[in-house]
Amino acid sequence: MSVLDWIVLSITLTVIILYGIWRSRGQQNIDGYFLGNQSMPWFVVLLSIIGTQASAITFISAPGQAYTDGMRFVQYYFGLPLAMVVLCITFVPIFHKLKVFTAYEFLEQRFDLKTRTLTSALFLVQRGLSTGISIYAPSIILSSLLGWNIYWTNVVMGGLLIIYTMSGGTKAVSYTQTLQLAVVFTGMFLAGWMVVHLLPDNIGFSDALHVAGKMDRLNVIVTSFDWKDRYNIWSGLIGGFFLALSYFGTDQSQVGRYLTARSVTESRLGLLMNGLVKVPMQFLILLIGALVFVFYLYFRSPIFFNEAQLNKVHKTEQGPALRALEQQYDQLSATKQTQVKTLADALAAKDEGAVRQAQTALQTTEATANGVRAQAVKVIKEADPAADDNDTNYIFLHFVVHNLPKGLVGLLIAIIFLASWGSVAAALNSLASTTVVDIYKRLVNKEDSEEHYLRISRWWTLIWGIFCIVVAQFASELGSLIEAVNVLGSLFYGVILGIFMIAFYIKAVNGTATFWAAIIGEVLVITIYKWNVVSFLWLNAIGCIIVVVLALVIHLFCRKRA
Repeated sequence: MSVLDWIVLSITLTVIILYGIWRSRGQQNIDGYFLGNQSMPWFVVLLSIIGTQASAITFISAPGQAYTDGMRFVQYYFGLPLAMVVLCITFVPIFHKLKVFTAYEFLEQRFDLKTRTLTSALFLVQRGLSTGISIYAPSIILSSLLGWNIYWTNVVMGGLLIIYTMSGGTKAVSYTQTLQLAVVFTGMFLAGWMVVHLLPDNIGFSDALHVAGKMDRLNVIVTSFDWKDRYNIWSGLIGGFFLALSYFGTDQSQVGRYLTARSVTESRLGLLMNGLVKVPMQFLILLIGALVFVFYLYFRSPIFFNEAQLNKVHKTEQGPALRALEQQYDQLSATKQTQVKTLADALAAKDEGAVRQAQTALQTTEATANGVRAQAVKVIKEADPAADDNDTNYIFLHFVVHNLPKGLVGLLIAIIFLASWGSVAAALNSLASTTVVDIYKRLVNKEDSEEHYLRISRWWTLIWGIFCIVVAQFASELGSLIEAVNVLGSLFYGVILGIFMIAFYIKAVNGTATFWAAIIGEVLVITIYKWNVVSFLWLNAIGCIIVVVLALVIHLFCRKRA
């Protein structure tokens, strides 16, 4: 990066940190540290909810996901608006009425201590692992830009995030996320505009969309039904609904966001607006990835987007083999440049026969180029068996660093850092609140001063931060980060949601039946995933249904025996 980029990056991050610390001054108890004294207006709640979802993974991995697989990932969010309505009717008023710090306090009042503790533990495992992956995302940037060792970069990034979260608590997280998102949306809009601006002079936005569509990158709606297909309208509406219901209704990283609102109405407004904003927001981020794909049809793309890994292999015995594949790939890139111009001309002339012919030729060359890429990946793995052979997370970063003007690169890098800090800080805050309120304060030390619990909360923020850094060291093996986080969540969210659905709607079932149903259900969900029976989105619905059905069966069996 240039000196100007570093200046923009440094100033942006410094202003955000100081603003958050200033807004969170004067905390004296855990009510202020975890709930911000329930003083947040609805628009801060909305932006905090979006900021917690929109981690660095969203802005690094989502455009790469669209580049490689098209925009069908957006269907993942189709069930979200309906889930927001259900939450506003059922979950929000109950949580506010009970004045809980965490969602899991309600479970002890409804069931018993062991069910509350089990659900808290499931959340802690899932959120701790997911947060580790979120720390890894911005580390990719620093290691790629500066050539730093990724493991030490994880330590540096995690350490900064721990300090940021320990000092400010939830109020710092909420208010900084508001400012962060203003910068994020501005930067992403500029990035999208620049993609189109950098295309050849005779290619405008609509032309780029037509080319992307012909290359199957605008596949927003997939109506075919397949249990193993990860992204279609059925898995998005049904599986996505259950996932969103669990994520926003039972995941403390999100529940903690809208519990900071000053009233039930403010919480509801924040959630409903989130349901309206999230789908178009994700659509636009994926659209940038589709446009980047078109950009690299007109201009040379690297055979592998992780340049640090490429340079490493060039210095090994496999270097000559890799260079030979790169020459072959460059020749195919030149062919694609000619073919995409032919396709654009045919589209402009509205000559359907010429369009089909040009489309087929370009798709054939693209398939051949992908075959060469696959060979290059094999060479990379031979040279370095520990190498990350999935470069999806590097695609958008490569475009930003090599094509955007000075200053804007620094702003885009700052955006990815800010998104990471917002989501990870919220996650660390929720991990600490669940540990202190649901386990430490309930099982270890029930009666102590507010100052003691505030101090313990900060210590648990540190402990969870260290745990997440350790997890981040293994995240390079997970491929596309945005998929990895969602798969991990789906292994736990359905079971947790099943527990809450029984708590809200099936009053006859007691804690013991729910407890054992949740344990059996979690084992079954993990088994179904291991056997690859269905795509991961369906696990959310399956987990919820299994827990509800098993709890009813166990309850009826126990009542019959009694």
